[in-house]
Formats: sequence, structure tokens, C-alpha cells
Amino acid sequence: MDDLGTIVCFLEDQEIGLDPKKTIKPVVDFLSQGSLAQSTSVKWLFNLTSVTKIDLSFSNQGGKILDSFGRLGSLKYLYLGGNHFYGSILASIGNLSSLKELDLSYNKMNGTILESFGQLSKLVKSYLLENSWEGVITEAQLMNLTRLEEFVLTTNNKSQPLVFNVTDNWRPPFKLKILHLENCLIGPKFPKWLQVQSELTYVILKSVEINGTIPEEWFSMISSNLTHLDLSNNQINGSWPHQLVFPNVTKLFLQSNLFSGPIPSNISDLMPSLQYLDLSENLIHGKIPLSISKIKHLNILVLRRNNLSGELPDHWNKSQMDLRVVDISFNNICGTIPSSMGFLGNLSILVLSNNNLSGEIPSSLQSCSIVSMDFGGNRLSGNLPSWIESDIFMIRLRSNLFSGIIPRKWCNFYKLQILDLAKNNLSGGIPDCFNNFISMVDHNTSGYKPIENYTEKAYIVTKGREYEYDRTLQLVTSIDLSRNSLTGGIPIQIASLTRLGTLNLSMNHLIGSIPKNIGNMRWLETLDLSNNRLFGSIPGSLSFLTSLAHLNLSFNNLTGRIPSGNQLQTLIDATIYKGNPLLCGSPLPTKCPGDETSDGPSITDVDDKQGGDDYERIWFYASIGLGFGVGFWSVCGTLLLKKSWRHCYFRFCDDIKDRIALLIALRIVHLKRKFGLEKN
Repeated sequence: MDDLGTIVCFLEDQEIGLDPKKTIKPVVDFLSQGSLAQSTSVKWLFNLTSVTKIDLSFSNQGGKILDSFGRLGSLKYLYLGGNHFYGSILASIGNLSSLKELDLSYNKMNGTILESFGQLSKLVKSYLLENSWEGVITEAQLMNLTRLEEFVLTTNNKSQPLVFNVTDNWRPPFKLKILHLENCLIGPKFPKWLQVQSELTYVILKSVEINGTIPEEWFSMISSNLTHLDLSNNQINGSWPHQLVFPNVTKLFLQSNLFSGPIPSNISDLMPSLQYLDLSENLIHGKIPLSISKIKHLNILVLRRNNLSGELPDHWNKSQMDLRVVDISFNNICGTIPSSMGFLGNLSILVLSNNNLSGEIPSSLQSCSIVSMDFGGNRLSGNLPSWIESDIFMIRLRSNLFSGIIPRKWCNFYKLQILDLAKNNLSGGIPDCFNNFISMVDHNTSGYKPIENYTEKAYIVTKGREYEYDRTLQLVTSIDLSRNSLTGGIPIQIASLTRLGTLNLSMNHLIGSIPKNIGNMRWLETLDLSNNRLFGSIPGSLSFLTSLAHLNLSFNNLTGRIPSGNQLQTLIDATIYKGNPLLCGSPLPTKCPGDETSDGPSITDVDDKQGGDDYERIWFYASIGLGFGVGFWSVCGTLLLKKSWRHCYFRFCDDIKDRIALLIALRIVHLKRKFGLEKN
């Protein structure tokens, strides 16, 4: 076996690539052990001195990587990614003088990168992402990597992140083409050792604590070859260099920095190949250039949280069919939503919230494939659009000027998870077919569709506060119709939404009672029915809502005893029931009838009704009176009507009297004799 040239192991398929003239059974036996570090049959592998390739990617291996790998001097390719290895890079790795490619990604490596790593003079590709590296990297770990072209290193260790500590005048011996560093510390200034890397095509320097400006000379040097640039989550400032041309850049991520100035008006000429553009959370101002609508292959456009002003571009066309996401929220955009956006047939996420947009939602958007619509916080008006497709995931139109009724066609939104129409001028009733929102019943029908390189964010009011959701947005289920002019009752069908997390119907003109079956909504965390005209008792089934964390029933016309038990025992704030003068019981100071002599608050049964205690007390006294009357007249009435029974009864009484008198007389005689003997 010593002359084997290649071992390629794919545990998922149990395929072994070997010289066809050699046996494969020892390799199968080795893999069947399930753990590289603990296998008793692993020693034979390290005697295969001519092995050139080992691939154990995603094979569920674990433990520490053995130093015995250092014996495999002919090894050129070592792929151990997607497993459960931990600890530092093996100290003997420097002996792998022929190693060209190393992949330790997606493991649990949590140690340091030893200096022996720097002895891999033939290493071309190094993938060390998604581990928990710590310690310091100096020139020693990098000094002999003369052939290194691809260097990928990310760490999950935020308490003790990996630090690059090289001298200011150090010049690396390699010419990188791919560089990906994330959650490492290479700042605060843009390092000079990077400024000499002139052959870069793919650069990610994400969350590496760089501040200040990026040298324009570096941009100029790499601009012609660059295809991917990600400098997000740093403190980089300064304006975007308007004179630079990036003809081949497809992905540009500059979010969460301090970039200022306007977007270049000729951006379509500077970056004609752009597919992903994310400039969110910066200080960019000015207008959105019309030339953005000329970038043919643009897939994602995110300009969220800047100081952009003016109107939205109105020259969208059918040539931009790749555009799937437009997020320009939290700016100062005015005017109307352009009807030309209807040409963007594959547009699925449109986020224009928190601007100064006015007018109606153009019906031309029905030609798009929108699954998430967030226009909240504007001055949009008109009726709610009835043309929205049934696979919509989120409709967020809160804080606008919409009027009219909730379209009954919306009952077909079987994938809807978030419906937020709060703070508008809506009227009419709540449709009684909201139980068709199947995604609020069965999580397997969710309409959420994640899009690569974009994390959607939305602000949802729940538990009495507004929270920002991003990576967990697909788990949110919410209906918020508060602060409108809705009338009628609360449909009992709404209680069928067993996965609903938030139900807010407050500040409307709703009448009627709270649905008795509201206890079916077992996942409900927030229930706000305050400031309506609801009457009747509070259903006892409310105590079944074991996930309930926020409850508000104030300012209605509710009556009777407040139910308790389970989760309701923790909701002891009296303001929950404020403004209902006919409610009684804990936590209100008003006691219910019959509570004056009790030691504590009564716990009502789930079937209690208004005035239930009064009815029970009346029936109790009535039963006592009836029983006494029946018993009395059963005996006395019989004696009055039957003479023979009456004579027998009185003879029985006389006999009893005589017996008692005789017993008393005998007892007295006995006592006299006893006392007489004692005196003698």
C-alpha cells in the first residue's frame, strides 16, 4: 500500500477513489471508525508515504487532528472541512512540504495558528473559515508562503478574536488573488501589507475594525481585475472615488460604514457588471442616480438608512428582469412610487418604508412577483390593493393614509405571516376568513424565501414595543390592525390561527364579545384589544394562552370576574383591565360579590359567566329550603293523614320515654348504694 498515489474519500456515498489495481478494504475499515482522532486502525494510513490527496469533507469526523499527518510528506491536497475537529493547527504541518491546498473550514478549531503554518512554501489555497481561531498572527506564520494565492480566514471567537500583528513596513512574499478575512483585527488603519496586493480579484474584509479612508491608489491598482469587494461592518469614511472604473465588479458591499457623498451619477458606466449593490447604513446623500435603472444585470439594490433625497428613478425597464430586491428604506425620498417598477417582473422584495412617499400604490406592481411589501411610515393613500398575489409573505403598510376596507380577496393569502395595517384610516369590518392564513397555522407553508446576499429587516410591534427583526423574520407571525376605524365584531375564525404570535386590534370601534375560543391560539404572545367597545365577560379560556407575555384589554365595556390561572397569574398589572368599571377580581382592587369574606382571590373555572357566583348562591339556599320542606312534610303529613300510624308513633314515643325513665331510676339507685357503701 505504500505506493498508493491517491486517496479520495466521500463518506456520504461510500466511494473510494484508488488505484484500481489495489484493494480498497483497509480504507473502508478506516472510514467506518467514524472518528479520525480515535480510530484504532488509523496508524496504517500514516505509513502511506506517497499519498497525495485526502478528502474527508463533511464526513462527520471529530476530535483533534493528529500530528501523525506530518508523516505524509507527499500530501498535496488535504480537505477536512465540514467536520467536528477542534484545537490548534497541528504542529507538524510544516513537514507537509508538498501541500498545495488545505481546507479546515466549518469545524470547531479553537486554538492558535502555529508558526509551522508558515513553512508551507508550496501552499496555494488555504481555507480556514468558520472556526473559533484566537491568538496573534505575525510575519512568522506567513513568511514562507511564497505561492499563496487564496487565503480565507474567519473566526467566530468574538471574545478573543484573532489579531494580525505585523510590522508597518512588512511586505508579504505572496501575491494574493482571493482574500477573505472576517471578524479578525487587522486595523485600525488600512494595512500597508494589503496595499501592495495588486492582483486581487476577490476581496472580503468584513468586521476587521478598519477605520479612516481607503487609499485611492489601492483601488486604482486592483480596479481592472476586481470582481467582488466587501468592506462591510467597519468604520471606513470618505467619499466614494468617482473617477475609478470597476468594469468587472459584480458584487459591491459597503454597508455599515461611514461613507459619505453622493452615489456617482454615471454608476452604470463605472460598474456596468454590477449584480449586487449594498450601500446601506452609511452617510450617503444626494439623489438616487437615474443610471441605476440602466444596470441590466442588477439583482439586489440596497440603499437603506442613508440621507438620500429626491424621487425614485422612473426609468425601470424590462431589461432589468434580474432585479429581485429593492430596499431604499429610511431615507428622505419623496414623490410617488414609479409605475415603471411594474416592468421588474422578478421583483420579489420591495422595501420603501420610512420615507416621504405619497400617492397610491401603482397597480402596475401586480406584474411583479412580490412576496414582501414594506411601505410603512410614508404618506401613501387610497384603497388597499386587491391585486396582490396569494403567495405574499409580508404586507406592512402601517403609518400611512390608506382608507376603505380590507379587501376580502386578501383571505387567499395562505402564505401570509405578517399583516401590519396599523395607523391608517381603514373602515369596515375584519373579514371572517382570516383563518385561511395557513402559514399562521402550519409553519410548513411559510412564504418566506431567503435571498442570497440579502438579509431583510422589518420593524414589528409586539409585546408593547417595536422590535427589529432580521435573521429571525421568517419565524414572526403577526396581525396588527390597530389605530384604524374598524367596526363590527372580532370574528371567531381568527382563533383558528394557532401559530399567531401577535394580535393587535386596539384603538378601533369594535363591538361584541371576545371570542370564547380564543384559548385555541396557544402560541399567542401579545394580545391587545384595548380602546374598543367590547362588552360581556372575559372568556375563561384566556387562561389557556400559556405563551402570553403582553395583554391589554383596557378601556372597553367588559363585565364580570377576571379569569385567572396559568399564565394569567403572572400578568398582575391592573392597567391591563383599566377603563372597564364593571370588571372585578384580582388584580383590580374591586372585589366581586362574595369575595369580602374570602381569604384571597377566587379562581374562576373556564366556564364561569358574568354573575356566576350569584346564581350558585341562590341555587344553594333554594336547595336547602326545598330539602327541609320535603323532609318535614314527608313525616308530619303522613302522621296527620294516617290514624293508625299516628297511634303507633305515639306508643313508640311513650315506650321510649318509659325506657329512659327506668334507666335513669336504676342509675340513681346504683349511685345511692355506691355512695352508702363508701360512707360505711
